[in-house]
Amino acid sequence: MLDRLRQILNRIDGRGYKAYKDLQGEYDFPGFRLYIDYVQGDPFAAPSRIRVRIPQARVRYPREWFEEPHRRIALEDWINRIWSQKTNRYAFNVKGTGKSGLITVDRPGQEILPRTAVVVNERFVEIRITIGLPASGRRVLGRKAEEMLCRDLPRLVDEALPKETLDPTAVEDRMQLVDNQQAIRRILEEKGWIAFVADESLLPRESGVSDRPLQSGKVVKFRAPESLAVTLELPHGNSLRGMAIPEGITLIVGGGYHGKSTLLQALERGVYDHVAGDGREYVITSDTAVKVRAEDGRRVEKVNISPFINNLPFNRDTVRFSTEDASGSTSQATNIIESLEAGASCLLIDEDTSATNFMIRDGRMQKLVAKGKEPITPFIDKVRQLYEERGVSSVLVLGGSGDYFEVADRVIMMDEYLPREVTQEAKAIAHSHRNDRTVEGGITFGEITPRIPLGQGFDPSKGRKEKVDAKGLTTILFGNSAVDLSGLEQLVDLSQTRALADLMRKLGKQADGKKRLTDLIDNLYEEIDRSGLDTISPFRGQHPGDLALPRKLELAAAVNRLRTLRVK
Repeated sequence: MLDRLRQILNRIDGRGYKAYKDLQGEYDFPGFRLYIDYVQGDPFAAPSRIRVRIPQARVRYPREWFEEPHRRIALEDWINRIWSQKTNRYAFNVKGTGKSGLITVDRPGQEILPRTAVVVNERFVEIRITIGLPASGRRVLGRKAEEMLCRDLPRLVDEALPKETLDPTAVEDRMQLVDNQQAIRRILEEKGWIAFVADESLLPRESGVSDRPLQSGKVVKFRAPESLAVTLELPHGNSLRGMAIPEGITLIVGGGYHGKSTLLQALERGVYDHVAGDGREYVITSDTAVKVRAEDGRRVEKVNISPFINNLPFNRDTVRFSTEDASGSTSQATNIIESLEAGASCLLIDEDTSATNFMIRDGRMQKLVAKGKEPITPFIDKVRQLYEERGVSSVLVLGGSGDYFEVADRVIMMDEYLPREVTQEAKAIAHSHRNDRTVEGGITFGEITPRIPLGQGFDPSKGRKEKVDAKGLTTILFGNSAVDLSGLEQLVDLSQTRALADLMRKLGKQADGKKRLTDLIDNLYEEIDRSGLDTISPFRGQHPGDLALPRKLELAAAVNRLRTLRVK
């Protein structure tokens, strides 16, 4: 079989680039099988897709490394990172046109995510790779391709896959880390906590464009205040001390540049497990917590925002509110309601990215502008109802509104990046400095109205072809529409955005005008649980290696930002 591959490459050497299509198929190498699933038609086109499959008999991975889902994901992530490093350093020195000589795998960030780049099961280990088959102009460089596929690729397999090359001790450390992370998530549910932040966590990041931990300058590590400190007994290692944030309403306050937003950003990312050395590997947040912000200009399709907004001029409907260009307050109200519809258990809100008139209306403004002329019920008057009636907690970063002291369950002050609890002081101030604002918005929170997407709102066609693709982390091209995901701050990986594009396409085909949005999403994720993330790809037989699983909450948010969406 290897000889057949060499024969084909020698035969097509110097021919037009499309001759590479003859390579598609399977080839047995010593110790592994090569699958060439898709061959690019042009050296400048999207790279070719290949897979390397090695039997478990060769790699000899212990079953305990991959029997439990969270361990399997961690092992696949570990292998993915090794291949990412190896292919980054491995030199395929091909001087050619287009993507000639490229070899790469999906590149993980700081989070451990379910991906399609690596598959580990009881029978084999499989790596999904993209390569640029070498060309001179638009002519096949068959001998260079032979060096890549028949000489260098087997060397890479030998370096990056057998158990010994993985460093079994390091893999065991990874397994113990993810076991501990899963244990903390179970404790959050048992104790009724929103999040846990371990002592010695390193929360600041390298820069605004880097998610790596800050290493230079004065680095302050986290330490829990005594009043919120807990000690957890974990499956591996010693006990772990840190700060628990219980359910309810939590305020994070403090002066500017003292670490308020840094703590909230760590909590946002705590919905995912992190790799060792990230600094946030033991910052664990409920995986249904959602960051919510104002999002001027977004489209809204029939969302019941009446818990927050009523009595718009000209009798405009807010029970089935729609707009092509939402304001700051209406977009934030919409984002909250949509998050609740999708199953959020906790809202994470930063004053800096919120609409001021949505967050608070003080007593003086209430006296000047009567409630009958103000359609917005501010969040301060709904946050307590939201928790008591619906069990949805809130964590709010505040620097300018002490009115929230009255409704808070706890107040954490960040002082030079270290937290201390100041709930009693805040309550005392609220009691001694009574304000004269009136509570607005009624005695109950209001209704969350489920919506049913209509299939005609999902048109992926562009001309005669379907066009569904990710363009960077925050944009999806869906037919003739561009879906702006910049407001989804918990979307962390381009491969998640690619998966969102495919999920939206598949959801649209299943939208029959009868199923609720949440039911459609649940059905999709049940299919992924049964058949794997590969099942969402439209390219059957090509086994995509560049997808990572987003949360259901991000899928719902992406669908809601599709400008052609239609619901009933």
